[in-house]
Amino acid sequence: MWLHVAKVHPKGGEMVGAIRNATFLAKSGTNLTCGPFCSSLSDLGLLSLLPEPPAHMGWGALSQRLPTREAEPSIPQVPNYRLSMTIPDWLQAIQNYMKTLQYNHTGTQFFEIRKMRPLSGLMETAKEMTRESLPIKCLEAVILGIYLTNGQPSIERFPISFKTYFSGNYFHHVVLGIYCNGHYGSLGMSRRAELMDKPLTFRTLSDLIFDFEDSYKKYLHTVKKVKIGLYVPHEPHSFQPIEWKQLVLNVSKMLRADIRKELEKYARDMRMKILKPASAHSPTQARSRGKSLSPRRRQASPPRRLGRRDKSSHLPPLQQTGTQDGLVPRGVSGEKQLPSLYPWPSPSRLFFRPALPEKKVADVSTLNEVGYQIRI
Repeated sequence: MWLHVAKVHPKGGEMVGAIRNATFLAKSGTNLTCGPFCSSLSDLGLLSLLPEPPAHMGWGALSQRLPTREAEPSIPQVPNYRLSMTIPDWLQAIQNYMKTLQYNHTGTQFFEIRKMRPLSGLMETAKEMTRESLPIKCLEAVILGIYLTNGQPSIERFPISFKTYFSGNYFHHVVLGIYCNGHYGSLGMSRRAELMDKPLTFRTLSDLIFDFEDSYKKYLHTVKKVKIGLYVPHEPHSFQPIEWKQLVLNVSKMLRADIRKELEKYARDMRMKILKPASAHSPTQARSRGKSLSPRRRQASPPRRLGRRDKSSHLPPLQQTGTQDGLVPRGVSGEKQLPSLYPWPSPSRLFFRPALPEKKVADVSTLNEVGYQIRI
């Protein structure tokens, strides 16, 4: 365009350089009229480049065809809960906010979501989503939905994941399940309108899952697995990670009656809050290969080698008789004894241990008042 202006304008490149190299240019309004703007076009010699409007339209039609300044995109307003709002209205406001952000079709996820990250860290990522107002995908929508529904104890949130098969490929999708006042629904984002938010009208969890399965059938997807997590706590500063797959159902190999039975039992246990996260039983941190987290044990000392046995252990037991001459072995008195494993020596070869000397009791006069003996 500038080359064409330089050719047709009398001043040519001088005028083009003055405009393009100017440090300050007056901004024109968004609603342009053909008053001063047309005069400036006439001064620059650009008015002749515009096509002539029809005779019956006049300059008003020309002003509508002139280039206008595009308004800057506005940042979507984060919804605020009001006491006058009902829970379904509040959930619909959150879903409308997600739709305003739009679905991310670029193939690149703008926000890093690590599923095993603590809840407090994921809430910081959700705050960043509201500041940046960039398009989001299904996993980011789940985290954003948890963040926006915090502080509403009547709303229970839990993740629902789907694994589907279509045209030789497997696909994964996740939404945020909602339970409130005996009804189930969902929040989320998807390329398809039937695969994200569901109204809070389903009486049972199985009805909600079957509705998603029917929606997948419309797009020729076969649901292979359904994974359901636990209720997400309403404490935004919790260091507990989200439990994403407490219940895993291989729905492609199960009857609907069995699926309904498992889902209703799981939903009842969730409402009673008797389920414990699987992460509480196993550490979330993966061990480095070849290293143990337990402290090292000292190497046990080798077993002692038995030396020569004490000969005194082979002596036969002694029995004291009524005589004062000493000790005689058992069986010498002439009584019939059973044969022993050890041969009995003759009385002349007996070995007698000397008696231990008796300990002398300390004199009371040499003891102090505490009871310790004083050496003199």
